[in-house]
Amino acid sequence: MRIEAVSIFPDYFQPLELSLLGKAREAGLVSFQAHDLRAWTHDRHKTVDDTPYGGGAGMVMKPEPWGEAFDQLIPEGSEPVVIFTTPAGIPFTQGLAQELAKSQHIIFACGRYEGIDQRVVEHTKTRAKVLEVSIGDYVLNGGEVAAMVMIEAITRLIPGFMGNAESIVEESHSDGLLEYPSFTKPASWRGLEVPTVLLSGHHAEIEKWRKAQQLERTERNRPDLLGYL
Repeated sequence: MRIEAVSIFPDYFQPLELSLLGKAREAGLVSFQAHDLRAWTHDRHKTVDDTPYGGGAGMVMKPEPWGEAFDQLIPEGSEPVVIFTTPAGIPFTQGLAQELAKSQHIIFACGRYEGIDQRVVEHTKTRAKVLEVSIGDYVLNGGEVAAMVMIEAITRLIPGFMGNAESIVEESHSDGLLEYPSFTKPASWRGLEVPTVLLSGHHAEIEKWRKAQQLERTERNRPDLLGYL
């Protein structure tokens, strides 16, 4: 999979060199490149924003640098997925991550200030599959953190990325529920005991206990999810 990001702070993405994603890049499963939007500006101040039409607080990212960036990054005849990170977008979910994990080429457009001129989004739809995506009901200073969240969630679903593929099947949101609580050695720690059923070796009972824990945890922490089952 080829992943690119366009940002005025490309160095923000350096943590992606770490851990499993760094190893996946070394193994050739994933390629990643961050681009500086200011490379497509032509004034000496490398201006990427201007005041909004209609008035209002803040600045809006200008369409010209974004248009030139996509002219270069979207090859003729190709159709990458372009994701605009925005709190006004559709929710990012595990299901969407699973769909995006099938993509060959994803470009993240990381906005700042009050966002990117909407004409950039509309024009990009004529040459790529476009998604406006939010990672939650809150506002960040920019789209870089949101892009990194999505990149981690997507790439870990690529076949061969995870050493133990079963861990993906059993984790939170894989079946619409939150994951059951986990325990390891020692069996007793500071007066707290590992649930007896997990020490029993009775796999059917362990599965029954884990499913009950999933339901209880989901009802307590995310009752909204139960409406989709």
